[in-house]
Amino acid sequence: MTKRWLAIGVLFLALFVLGACSSSSEAGGDDSSEKVELKFGMVAGNQQNEYKAAEKLAEYVDKESDGQLTIKLYPNSQLGDDRAMLEQASEGSLDMALAETGRFGIWVPRASLMGLPYIVDNYEHITKVLNDTEYGKGLKEELATEHNWVLAGNAYNGTRQTTSNRAIESLADMEGLKLRVPEAQNLLDYAKYTGASATPMAFTEVYLALQTNAVDGQENPLSTIDAQKFYEVQDYLAMTNHVVNDVNYVVSKATMDKLPEDLKTILEDGIEEATAYHTSLFEEEEASLIEKFKEEGVTVTEPDLEEFKEAVSKAYPSYLKEIGEGSDAYLKEIQEAND
Repeated sequence: MTKRWLAIGVLFLALFVLGACSSSSEAGGDDSSEKVELKFGMVAGNQQNEYKAAEKLAEYVDKESDGQLTIKLYPNSQLGDDRAMLEQASEGSLDMALAETGRFGIWVPRASLMGLPYIVDNYEHITKVLNDTEYGKGLKEELATEHNWVLAGNAYNGTRQTTSNRAIESLADMEGLKLRVPEAQNLLDYAKYTGASATPMAFTEVYLALQTNAVDGQENPLSTIDAQKFYEVQDYLAMTNHVVNDVNYVVSKATMDKLPEDLKTILEDGIEEATAYHTSLFEEEEASLIEKFKEEGVTVTEPDLEEFKEAVSKAYPSYLKEIGEGSDAYLKEIQEAND
């Protein structure tokens, strides 16, 4: 009898242990099962606003998920340029990247319209285009379904202005100005159609070229003008507002699809927080930089932009021709979104 009851006791103990393990496993299954780390690549360095906003995102998701979702940042083009990182996100080997809307024109030609000079009036205009128009909604849907890019959030990334060694108070003052621009068609067109002489050169050469008057001016957001100290070698800043830069927080659709719902919600909420912070950083910085440049002896001018807009609009037909069918309607939707 003793052996029999001993055997029964052992059996009950085994069943109890097995049941406890099973219950523990089932309880764990109610939550996201494993810790997830996302890779977020960017061109910006770790002193720039883009990185600061991405840091805020990383802090948010880590805190809200109790460490279950984390984001590792790769600044300074560690993973390649913006195009390379977008391709990695499309393939699913990179979770997140940053890209302005116009950049997607490489893959979806109508997206290039968003990078044209004077196509939008301000950042609010961009948000209306992306969120309220059939053009914007259709563009985001195609980028997700055809290229695996989810545009999970959008932020303001500065407005491009023009510095020079002579005052720019009207369109006529642009005539013959040797203006350094990047090898980007929209900015080459800005120079060409305003009457300037477009002078592409490497970014690292610009300061010296301005200092020696090899070129008369350059164009960039105020944050870049400050970071590169172009105000030291340029006497004038014209508020030409020719390109309003945005930036999308791009998440690989493969990443979105595999995230558990609770972590997906945390990521989406975090991106909303980060883009608002991102926008505020640029808006506050631009307001303070104008005053800083004035204190440094730079003369700030505000030319009549209507004549600039009219001149540059002559570049639009070539873009519409490349886009083809529906291009006129797209352009109209964009321009009227802010009415």
